[in-house]
Amino acid sequence: MRVSAGVSRLGRMPSPAVLQTGRHWPLGAQWDGAGVNVAVFSQHATAVELCLFDAAGAHEVQRLTLPGRTDDVWHGYLPDAGPGLVYGFRAHGPWEPHEGHRFNPAKLLLDPWARELVGRFDWRCEQFGFELGHAQHADTRDNAPWALKARVVDDAFDWGDDRPPAHDRADLRLYELHVKGFTALHPDVAPSQRGTYAGLASDAAIAHLQRLGVNALSLLPVHEHIDEQRLVARGLSNYWGYNTVGFFAPERRYAAGPDARGEFRRMVQRLHAAGIEVILDVVFNHTAETDALGPTIAWRGLDNRSWYRLDPHDRSRYENLTGCGNTLDLRQPRVLQFVLDSLRHWVADMHVDGFRFDLAPVLARGTHGFEDDHPFFHAVAQDPVLARVRLIAEPWDVGHGGYQLGQFPKGWMEWNDRFRDGMRGFWVAAAAHRGEFAQRLCASSDVFHRRARLPFSSVNYVVSHDGFTLRDLLTYEHRRNEANGEGNRDGHGHNLGWNCGIEGETDDDAVRDRRARLQRALLATVLLAQGTPMLAAGDEMGHTQRGNNNPYCQDNGITWIDWARADEALLTYTAALVRLRAAWLPLEGHWYDGHADGRGVRDLSWHDAAGHALRPEDWHAPDGRALVLHIGKPQRAPAPLLLLVNAARTPTSVRLPVGRWRSVVDSGLGFVAIESGPCCEGPLDVIMPAHDLRLLALQEP
Repeated sequence: MRVSAGVSRLGRMPSPAVLQTGRHWPLGAQWDGAGVNVAVFSQHATAVELCLFDAAGAHEVQRLTLPGRTDDVWHGYLPDAGPGLVYGFRAHGPWEPHEGHRFNPAKLLLDPWARELVGRFDWRCEQFGFELGHAQHADTRDNAPWALKARVVDDAFDWGDDRPPAHDRADLRLYELHVKGFTALHPDVAPSQRGTYAGLASDAAIAHLQRLGVNALSLLPVHEHIDEQRLVARGLSNYWGYNTVGFFAPERRYAAGPDARGEFRRMVQRLHAAGIEVILDVVFNHTAETDALGPTIAWRGLDNRSWYRLDPHDRSRYENLTGCGNTLDLRQPRVLQFVLDSLRHWVADMHVDGFRFDLAPVLARGTHGFEDDHPFFHAVAQDPVLARVRLIAEPWDVGHGGYQLGQFPKGWMEWNDRFRDGMRGFWVAAAAHRGEFAQRLCASSDVFHRRARLPFSSVNYVVSHDGFTLRDLLTYEHRRNEANGEGNRDGHGHNLGWNCGIEGETDDDAVRDRRARLQRALLATVLLAQGTPMLAAGDEMGHTQRGNNNPYCQDNGITWIDWARADEALLTYTAALVRLRAAWLPLEGHWYDGHADGRGVRDLSWHDAAGHALRPEDWHAPDGRALVLHIGKPQRAPAPLLLLVNAARTPTSVRLPVGRWRSVVDSGLGFVAIESGPCCEGPLDVIMPAHDLRLLALQEP
């Protein structure tokens, strides 16, 4: 409908159309009800042309030179044009790769601010700004028939009474999922909606999320992206989507119908109505244009020297702080504006609740490295739209000094890989000591407390999209990534996993029981720990990727959740743990000090298996695999709590203190009971099986 409206408006324009000067803001192409204003940034261009296309984007029908230039923004106004108008740019300027300039007017360029994309990227030699085999020579062939274009949209949408759930930070329970993979095989989702925004908004999908008790979805990238040339050549695709071309546009491949924007918004509406927040994984560290030998899609052709970080000693080369060939340069104010404009668009126009920033240190890199007072942080903090949303950092990149866990500003959350590795090392690989377990369980106070950050800053997880699933972590010690076509060389080699005695799937009951116990213990550790818990979709149901720990290019049954084989008992157990956390929040949202109050009650105290207070030397004892945590002042629980842990591979005797203790969680049995459970009277020695975690509550006399 929008396309036909745009075509009719374009058809009524005088021929040839004449561009008025227009405004230099907002950037992109905006319909104001009477015409379309176009504005695009290029500091070094000598001229920029607006190219108009037919509704399908197949044929260029007119070129118009943008008449205005204000503060390095080229702009023009097209009267009588409107939604449906298909367009692109051509930028004129020097072709001097050694100086960082790669202008080539033969190449049609996508608007970086495009709200909707037209066409699919086709890997042809015309898509490159240089002659293949002669990187210093500009290619003069027109790529327009195969280039991505933009379409002007009408941003109006009836949001009704939609509002953000805005859960308290202490109550946030994250669930990371892939829009397609979550429902692609769901039997209760309509076949036409499986693997789409509509599928995620379906009654069946929401019922699962509500049963599980999570209240915030962290969606893998949903921005428009393209598949890398090397993957296409192998018949694969970039399933994860970390290769963005449209930072303002929802990926059309995840839409059941032609209106991806509307479908995405209806998904957000339905999730909000169910009390579930929507957080987007965003990739502002690089673009899909890759390195100096990559295609010319948008940024490179508009102003390569301004958009990207270039090697100061050889501007024909790119600083590759991302491992993806290029790095966006947020030191340039217009590039910073681009990022902020995109974020605001997704909050204000698409109603998302926050962002997880991929390789986030890149966004705060100055000339000499990461800066904790970078203008990006200040810009977000003072922005009236962005200051109120969730901000989650992946706190590392691949450049020098790229590991910055704990260094982000107050209010930010950070993926805590030290929790992941510490808990895997303690429970699974026998590679971490009790001190490491205690630090990670208590929101990594050694990382965040010293920076005056609050415990919620630590996003605690043992599994994410990147690596083995929880089931596979305990099934395979060696990756099985042959399907990726890289000779099984890709993916992590150091996973801190354990196959529990047999590599791969098995019918051995003892091995299967061991794996099940460890799954339950790790899930309990994540959901009872202080900080913000995050589950990876499918881990609550025993999802397997068949040993592939880097399935970024597997858009198939390797990654799609197999609902028909869901472990119902594990799902029931996990959902009960989530409910327990929501009701009791055993470890609360402030830092503990371990000091006794006037009644002699300590907020936290740690003991060994015999009930003795842990001494400094006990924390690092290599054979110390059991410990007891007494939570004297839980935030919501009705009474003091006792957490018993035995991470050893053999049973251990653990001493219960004086009191009548009721069992609340027993990971070995898969037992969770908030209201009632079996009781025992202490002091008492109890035998804890291997790989066991228990939570007990003191019963008042």
